[in-house]
Amino acid sequence: MTDSKSVKLAFDCVGGDFERAGEASSKIKKMLQRLGIPADIVRRIAIGTYEAEMNVIIHAGGGNVAAEVFPDATVITVTDHGPGIPDINKALQEGWSTAPDYVRQMGFGAGMGLPNMVKCSDKFDIQSKVGEGTCITMQFKHQSEDL
Repeated sequence: MTDSKSVKLAFDCVGGDFERAGEASSKIKKMLQRLGIPADIVRRIAIGTYEAEMNVIIHAGGGNVAAEVFPDATVITVTDHGPGIPDINKALQEGWSTAPDYVRQMGFGAGMGLPNMVKCSDKFDIQSKVGEGTCITMQFKHQSEDL
């Protein structure tokens, strides 16, 4: 990956703004499609980005979703200024959720966000500090290693 041939996009996310939920991931998906990234890769990037974006909207007061597209990979970085995650290992377990009841009643908060991000990305990193927020970085290769 080299910076000289990258395309960058960045979006602000507002905590609790369910009306605009998915906007960043949708715009990133459209840009990747225009760039000719393979459809299966675009799908994985869109899912991972959407899950991260929703976590910011559900759990944090706000944050940022950034995409950097290189010729061979896309890197998604999501940062928030939320409460942080006290136990990352527990949060990575399928079904574990701290979403409030009103979020679950809307159909979100099933505890699949972080596990889906891990499954969709080729490289996944999460850094979180209680009281300061969380930063997630996902890397997606544009070609499968099987080729």
